[in-house]
Amino acid sequence: MMVQKIERLEKIMSRLGYGARRDVPHWIREGWLTVNGKKPKSASVKVYAGDVELDGEPLDHPFGLTVIYHKPLGTVCSRKEEGRIIFEDFPERWLGRKPPLSSVGRLDKDTSGLLIVTDDGQLNHYLTSPKHDIAKTYAVTLDSPLVGNEVETFAAGTLMLEADDKPCLPAELTVTGENTASLALHEGRYHQVRRMFAALGNHVTALERTHTGNLSLTSLNLQVGEHQTIEVEALKKLIG
Repeated sequence: MMVQKIERLEKIMSRLGYGARRDVPHWIREGWLTVNGKKPKSASVKVYAGDVELDGEPLDHPFGLTVIYHKPLGTVCSRKEEGRIIFEDFPERWLGRKPPLSSVGRLDKDTSGLLIVTDDGQLNHYLTSPKHDIAKTYAVTLDSPLVGNEVETFAAGTLMLEADDKPCLPAELTVTGENTASLALHEGRYHQVRRMFAALGNHVTALERTHTGNLSLTSLNLQVGEHQTIEVEALKKLIG
């Protein structure tokens, strides 16, 4: 969570995506902006963001924004990739926040499911650091039936992927059907789930992230494309 600090009013409104700094004097003249219920003297006055209201409403997540999102298929997490960006499912003003929102890890265009998005760099590091060993679990559908050796092979920690110089960390595979399984990973390599099954001669036809740690997509009751905001400490408790 970002620490509350005194900032210029115009800077607060700009970094939270409300508009340009040059707009703030107009909002003050019109009486739209208040600080502790009073009209501020100028746009450059130094205040706490938590004391500011716009049109009688507190500012939107002034100390950091974290979102749990049900990512649809066909969307991308980076503007460097082709396709519909995930941020189009969020309020437009959030796109102007500074620091910007970014996904915690990425799900590729052909993968759906649970994704955490935040502007909190410390939280992003916490959730992705190997030190905290937060597993990501995926529901996998395969082109061909499982042959029976996959659980042992993935658990061994010896599987080498093409172009990698280190074997995959041990991963937990739970067979759920003839050609379906649940796979929990403790690292995040490029297209790792698909490459692991490809190394065994199989092909992933559908992939969904179902869990981050103990946080499950089904427990959230989020429809595809929906999101909900959450406080950092509450998120950490859910993840475990």
